[in-house]
Amino acid sequence: MMLFGNKNWWVLIIAITIYSNISGQDNTIPQFPEWMIKQRIETLNEQTPIELNYNENVKAYIDVYTVKRRDHLANIISRSKLYFPLFEEYLAKYNLPLELKYLAVIESALDPKAKSSSGAMGLWQFLYHSGTMFDLKVTSYVDERCDPILATEAACKYLEYLYRNFNDWQLALAAYNGGVGVVKKAIERSGGITNYWELRPYLPEQVKGYVPAFIAATYAIEYSKYYDTPNLEPNYVFSDLDTVYVHKKISFDEIVSRTGIDLAELQQLNPMFTKNIIPNREKPTCLFLPKKYISRFIETGSNVELKKLKKEYPLPRTKKIIHTVVKGEYFHKIAIMHRCTIEDILHWNHLKSKDIHPGQRLTIWVPPYNNHFSILKEV
Repeated sequence: MMLFGNKNWWVLIIAITIYSNISGQDNTIPQFPEWMIKQRIETLNEQTPIELNYNENVKAYIDVYTVKRRDHLANIISRSKLYFPLFEEYLAKYNLPLELKYLAVIESALDPKAKSSSGAMGLWQFLYHSGTMFDLKVTSYVDERCDPILATEAACKYLEYLYRNFNDWQLALAAYNGGVGVVKKAIERSGGITNYWELRPYLPEQVKGYVPAFIAATYAIEYSKYYDTPNLEPNYVFSDLDTVYVHKKISFDEIVSRTGIDLAELQQLNPMFTKNIIPNREKPTCLFLPKKYISRFIETGSNVELKKLKKEYPLPRTKKIIHTVVKGEYFHKIAIMHRCTIEDILHWNHLKSKDIHPGQRLTIWVPPYNNHFSILKEV
């Protein structure tokens, strides 16, 4: 099943094609021998459970990032100072490799408003249908696929689910782009090959470039200083921000009037609001603001509270639960919800078919979570 659409990373393929036709290159850009690049990637490989390889496919993408699209890379690195600390927080929460933060680079170039030709949105590029699997709501006023926190947590849940299916991070990355079914069918057609590079000829064209692009992005950002990549200072870094919770409908114009923040900055920090309005909602709505504007915003209005995120560390647990299927649920959603695989559910319930119906009771074994977040009012 294709959960995620054709992402913005595909433009790199076009860039590679263009670059390969250029006979010369800028001699002012630092160049390094292949043995050195390979050695650097081997060093990165030792620091992560995700296998990072060097070959001609990876080299082509490295050349795009470090030579042909240096300004593009500089913009990504600038945005990373805002988003990478957030990604790392949630990847650590789910006990996932921190290097998965580079996945958002090839998905959206770290643009929270990025939209693909197929309608995928946000930093992690969720389609409308795939967003509903993680309860990412889309209304006329709010698109939670563009919410950095909610979308990042959804991406972590999905990546965790993909790894459970394949027990291999390169296959999980390929499945993030193509879907679980696409990768499993490729394995079947190949006669059971599970090594990504050997399986690659059996994958669709758009999926073939995904893992090489991921490895190249990881390398390009980690070693960007050696390529004299332009240094672009961001307007804000992650530590500059805090959150307030809004209880009533309010327009961005009013927030600008009350705080003095630039409208474009307010939009950048709160990309989930599609009409520059925070609507009335059942629960208080989170608004991101630079810390320097927080007190001014609270002092000029009575419909907000300052709140903080605090970690809680529950004791490990493993127990059996009964999940009652509700209308509209399907195996993928149930498996993601309970951090297991479809095959696990079939096995636990002695099922031979993936057909389920509302009211059906399923036995699920729940694994321990690492830690949770709760909202606490600041005193």
